[in-house]
Amino acid sequence: MKRRHLLGCLAALPVMHALGRTGIVQRPLCRVIVDNDFAGDPDGLVALAHQLLAPTTRTVLVTTSALDAKLAALAGLDAGKSAPAGARLAADLLRHWPSGARPPIVAGEGDAAARAIVAAALRDDPLPLVLTCGGPLTNVAAALRLRPDIAGRMRLVWIGGSAAEGGESEYNLMTDAAAARFVFEETQIPILQIPQEEYRRFQVSVAELDDGLRGISPLAGWLVDKYRHLPPFVQLAGTLTFGDSPLVTATAFDPAATPFTVRRIKEREVRMAHSLDPRLNYADLAELLRLHQNAPT
Repeated sequence: MKRRHLLGCLAALPVMHALGRTGIVQRPLCRVIVDNDFAGDPDGLVALAHQLLAPTTRTVLVTTSALDAKLAALAGLDAGKSAPAGARLAADLLRHWPSGARPPIVAGEGDAAARAIVAAALRDDPLPLVLTCGGPLTNVAAALRLRPDIAGRMRLVWIGGSAAEGGESEYNLMTDAAAARFVFEETQIPILQIPQEEYRRFQVSVAELDDGLRGISPLAGWLVDKYRHLPPFVQLAGTLTFGDSPLVTATAFDPAATPFTVRRIKEREVRMAHSLDPRLNYADLAELLRLHQNAPT
């Protein structure tokens, strides 16, 4: 992908000033749509905060999807209300940003999220557009059904599925297998898949999170507090998984640092990420949280 270095440097400067620093200039890489089932595990909220903090990306839209009905029931939640519940959690997170810096949030009820994704994809901008999905591909498939041509105006980074042929069931895939099949087999949107074998490697020590990250800032404390109210079926054993954080690695870091293999699915190729660096991702998140705390308002 060709980028104009001068344009990138100029566009990055306001972002760096917003973070309260005027040091090394970073070039902008892309605009991002964040789609996730935020009413589930808090890792989606961690990834959203990190994406918003990243100086190399500009988040233009947040959309929410519903939880799997069986899993929602185990957590005492109504799956039919989980997309709006996720939107409320995302809105709570965004209160840590000035009102002018908050992207719109659209819950995946009916075609609302799909229409918002289409509108963002059709908007002209010099920065390329990436749709990141940390949950089922429900909203992504709905948007591509509405306007198949947007497949040529953005690329998709998806947390889900398995690297092994016929591998074990994976939550994001099985929650809406029909949507995943449609996106992979009947559209031409470029896909970078981050399978469960890779995202499960993004482990964080509970002690490090509770004793280290929490005290960095009010936003960090807010994120950590979400892990104090996990569903009863989630049993922590020394670590927890920031499973949606690879979305930030794949969009906010140097693209050359995202190794991948290529898998053929019917008549198209899908890139599958591997060997990402969980510690680099976590260190970047922690430092950006510190910068956010010290940024002028």
